[in-house]
Amino acid sequence: MFEDIPVDVGVIYEGQRIRWADAHMELGGPRIDRKFELVRAKPLEEVKDGEIKVIGPDIKDMKQQSYPLGIFIEVAGKEIEEELEGVIERRIHEYCNYIEGLMHVNQRYDVWLRLSEKSYKKGLDTFTLIGKVLYRLYKTELPIIEKIQVTFITDKARVDEMYEMAMKVYEERDARARGLRDEDVEEFYACNLCQSFAPTHSCVITPQRYANCGAISWFDGRAAARVDPKGSIVKMPKGECLDPVKGEYAGANESLKRNTMGAIMRVQLYTAFGYPHTSCGCFEATAFYIPEVDGFGIVHRGFKETAVNGLTFSAIADSTAGGRQVDGFHGISFEYMRSPKFLQADGGWSRIVWMPETAKERVGDFIAKDVVDKIATEEDATNIEKLAAFLRDKGHPVLDRWKAPTVEVMPKPKVAIPAETMVRPEAPVPMPLITAAPIAGGFKIIFKDAKIVAKKVRIVRSEK
Repeated sequence: MFEDIPVDVGVIYEGQRIRWADAHMELGGPRIDRKFELVRAKPLEEVKDGEIKVIGPDIKDMKQQSYPLGIFIEVAGKEIEEELEGVIERRIHEYCNYIEGLMHVNQRYDVWLRLSEKSYKKGLDTFTLIGKVLYRLYKTELPIIEKIQVTFITDKARVDEMYEMAMKVYEERDARARGLRDEDVEEFYACNLCQSFAPTHSCVITPQRYANCGAISWFDGRAAARVDPKGSIVKMPKGECLDPVKGEYAGANESLKRNTMGAIMRVQLYTAFGYPHTSCGCFEATAFYIPEVDGFGIVHRGFKETAVNGLTFSAIADSTAGGRQVDGFHGISFEYMRSPKFLQADGGWSRIVWMPETAKERVGDFIAKDVVDKIATEEDATNIEKLAAFLRDKGHPVLDRWKAPTVEVMPKPKVAIPAETMVRPEAPVPMPLITAAPIAGGFKIIFKDAKIVAKKVRIVRSEK
């Protein structure tokens, strides 16, 4: 099927990583502001089956740097509906990663591709070859597609022009999914598309919780499971609701056990603590706990500065990616931020204390009016001290959580304290959650409202 393609094509290459030192070039990614991938359903007569076009520089004209990218795919068929666009679009990620030496991560307006120098030298030097692979995989794996044409756009002016159109399409799709509640349906959907990168990750998609990547809604999940029941997106029975606030469901737990081979046993959809939803690496943003103010910050993939805690998006993302459940670090989508159940067990938007201005603009209409102006951005606070001052000045709801710890004053000893002594407080107090935040040079561990109970304290002079 791929005899004329100069590199191997197969599932064995899913999950491949192309380091910059080994890359011929990259398309999209964090260095490029505007990029997109988009699928549109069209009437049969408007699609020229098998046509592959390149608008702008081709691969053979590129060198090791970042280029704008638009991937525009038009599909047609008697069973093709507009509802399937997002499902077909998400397959771009899967199929590109089948190609030896081609790395595809993220989706929609965050798309990022790298081509290895090794595969380029083997002859993968034109987008036409990539288009042929996509064409054949789509026609083979999704036979409802009767016609398909693929356009690669690397001309910056054309990418900028079509980017605006793509953003409108994404918003229209997302808006269609709003309004439906988890309580209104009998089943959720599991997306395992990213398990080649994160084997213990499985997205639980509900009406009120989009996939972390922001590209798959509950309606998309339903359409995908109907078209390809044995594919990466499958139906899961919702089952009994075990906790309506944290969002724990028996069916979701059973699905996760099965889909992660027992690595993840429980998930609570609407909290960042306890059993938080796992994250792969394609999430649009991350919510991160800031223990100094007992609130959450949010940083999205497009933010190129450091967050208020001194970490970049990449550093924070590394704390939650890979299919792990990490207290206080939570991969999320923008559409989930618009959900009424966004982190509802943790206080929702009343617990959010910092986020980039651009992210705040995107979801501002969904933040409570009495809170939105009390959430700091990079314009208001660039470190924890400034953040705390801002929150006090604005009267943020998180201030209600700032209660001074009770300090027991021990009687002053009448004798000198020996080098080794016993410390026995009257009554030990249970310690709350300890959050460790990585910083340069090691870890900073902050104990909030805690008393340390130790049977023995030993003070030893360090030998230098």
